[in-house]
Amino acid sequence: MSRLRTLKARTSSARPVLALMVSLALATTAPVRSAAQELEPRSYSNAPVGFNFLLVGYTYSLGGLSVDPSEPLQGAQLRIHSGVLAYARALNVWGKSGKVDVVLPLLELSGTGTVAGEPAERRISGFGDPRLRFSVNLYGAPALSMKDFGQYQRDLVVGASVQVYSPLGQYDPSKAINLGTNRWAIKADVGFSKALKAFTLDVTTGAAFYGDNHDYLGGRSLVQSPVYAAQTNLSYDFGHDVWAAIGATYYRGGRTTLNGDVNSSALGNARAGAELVLPLSRRQSVKLAHSRGVYTRVGTAFSLFAIVWQYRWGAGY
Repeated sequence: MSRLRTLKARTSSARPVLALMVSLALATTAPVRSAAQELEPRSYSNAPVGFNFLLVGYTYSLGGLSVDPSEPLQGAQLRIHSGVLAYARALNVWGKSGKVDVVLPLLELSGTGTVAGEPAERRISGFGDPRLRFSVNLYGAPALSMKDFGQYQRDLVVGASVQVYSPLGQYDPSKAINLGTNRWAIKADVGFSKALKAFTLDVTTGAAFYGDNHDYLGGRSLVQSPVYAAQTNLSYDFGHDVWAAIGATYYRGGRTTLNGDVNSSALGNARAGAELVLPLSRRQSVKLAHSRGVYTRVGTAFSLFAIVWQYRWGAGY
């Protein structure tokens, strides 16, 4: 029985890190909005210490950019092809399970709109802003070796994370739409995960804080207030490492000022999505995901389709 439990732990331990597939493109396409639109089920599940994860993904997103009438950019319609390379490692954080992950997006964006009343078209490709995240499970998920992980029973897990977006993506200060944001951003989250037999319920709340962009549209200073977000996800385990999830997120805030003048209304947007995870082999999995805006006050009203391949190794696996 102990060997059977250990085998189950080995085949199921990759599930939490599949949540690394985030809304890759839309966090970097609009300089005034970012970092609060992700749906991440099972983000506070744990994995054996020393596990490594490599992810390669592709997303396609299509939609409009709804902005305040006072902003120079109006009527934007965007198409974004995004590739992503990500790496994660499970950690022992003073006896608590944790992980660190880094995400590097590569994007191709095309779109049309009007800038200051004049028709405009934009087509660009390059790197978006890289992201580094550290997370730790504060309760209910101790740091475990592969051997001990076989005895672990999920129940209630409480966790927290902080992620940093660095201003290294491609940026042209003369353009309203860019792949990079030319500013730092920090997003902090706290949440819990509750196992209910084959179901897992996740609830997360967080806030994103933004640095100033002093080179926006010809040297103007763009300042953004924090964005506050909450999300819930419900996933179901079908067995044999197959699971699916549905979720929704709501985020508000993010009012911007341009050269000291209020430039936009606050966000008040909602998104919903679903995903399916399928094993390919002992070390490989694939995830299919779709999300779309269900209510947009100001910001990105888009649909997103994604596929992500994951490979795992280490910790005696």
